[in-house]
Amino acid sequence: MVGHIPFGWLPMDPAAASAATGNLLAPFSAAAANGHVYYYLDPALYASAVPLARQPAVPTAAEVARRRQEEEDAGIHLVHLLVTCAGAIQAGDYSAADDNLAQARSFLAAITSSTGIGRVAKHFVDALAQRLVPAHPQAAPAPATPAELHIHFYDAGPYLKFAYSTANQAILDSFEGCDRVHVVDLALMQGLQWPALIHALSQRHGGPPYLRITGIGGAGDEIGEVGVRLEQFARSLDVPFTFRDQLDGLRHWMLGVLPGEALAFNSVLQLHRLLVDPDVDPAVPAPIDTLLHLVTSLQPRVFTVVEQEADHNRPALVERFTNALFHYSAMFDSMVAASHRTGGGSTTSALAEACLRAEILDVVCGEGSARAERHEPVGRWRERLARAGLAQLPFGGDEVRRATAQLIRATLFSATGYGVLECAGSLALAWHDRPLYAATAWRATGGDAAERDKGCRRNSWNGSGESNGRGNRATA
Repeated sequence: MVGHIPFGWLPMDPAAASAATGNLLAPFSAAAANGHVYYYLDPALYASAVPLARQPAVPTAAEVARRRQEEEDAGIHLVHLLVTCAGAIQAGDYSAADDNLAQARSFLAAITSSTGIGRVAKHFVDALAQRLVPAHPQAAPAPATPAELHIHFYDAGPYLKFAYSTANQAILDSFEGCDRVHVVDLALMQGLQWPALIHALSQRHGGPPYLRITGIGGAGDEIGEVGVRLEQFARSLDVPFTFRDQLDGLRHWMLGVLPGEALAFNSVLQLHRLLVDPDVDPAVPAPIDTLLHLVTSLQPRVFTVVEQEADHNRPALVERFTNALFHYSAMFDSMVAASHRTGGGSTTSALAEACLRAEILDVVCGEGSARAERHEPVGRWRERLARAGLAQLPFGGDEVRRATAQLIRATLFSATGYGVLECAGSLALAWHDRPLYAATAWRATGGDAAERDKGCRRNSWNGSGESNGRGNRATA
């Protein structure tokens, strides 16, 4: 009886094989074992006896072009269906919305979902599905903690590196000549921004200042661990340093600002979470107004702000849906390019993508107080901060060149579609000239400037970006 060929089995002695098979002619040999006969086939003769498998035809240039055109057409139809579905939801026509979504899913299945519009559209399809049937959420359980997601997003592209290095440079410039400095970070997260600033201060001519950092937000244990790591790093560079956290709200007296201490406020991707719908009770101060009043009252030397350069705070779903679709398409395209350039691992890419997916779900599904991701363009932020009594400290050509050089040094993202743009004194990280994140720097107007600057000696800045021959850079 013929059995299968066990993997790694060796042929028997030829004489035994001949007896067991009745003198089968070469190239076959066989052996009997437990009543079964196992046959061997000479690979060379087998290859000549069996017809060659049909090789897949190489597609012609015309076929490749046709397939590409079909996928582009499907992508255009998919975008149209998604926007139409959002419009139907806004109009309350849920039957039409459900039909549009079903058609969108069929088009999504026909295009590549690993790149291009297919990669981002799957998240918008899920967001619309969750908006239609909130009882059956499309959001999978978080693949990691917020802290881990934040670190992977930092590694996945130049977005946070640009934010941190640009803000750090503005803070460093404002602290020039000051002996005691204090940074209030409104979104400490993992503290990834501050080692670069500590290192730059350690290189300052005449020795580093005494540095305090107050971290806002985060879980108690996590923020405490961040403080310990920063303290150890500062100690290794001989920078006098104190860290304190503030978890239970934000009040003037809680920050412990000392007389003569140069103060900086820092907000990276945080202010938009303090915005509210324009039709809320005007008698109740909005969180953003409360914070800006606190900032201006403390007269900081600089208030650094980095926000998404996007318009996702429109009350109408169709407007913010459409804006979000194009913004995140650019984000995903840029992230794919960054991954290819650096050889980023699939885990990093997947977890960084999870960060953006959470934003998409919030923008599409959240209404009223349930929505946290209220991104606004820099022009609207400029108006709001000016009304609060803040004057912009404009970035210029030198800062553009410095930010571009820092971006290339820190991330190796040169000639890959990324760039730094300057517009009306703000800097923006752009992907193919489409701004993704915008950075601005501000200073409180009025107040007692002499008292605010007390404790700061005449600076030794020589105009070349160096401070008396020692490096003075804050690169993330």
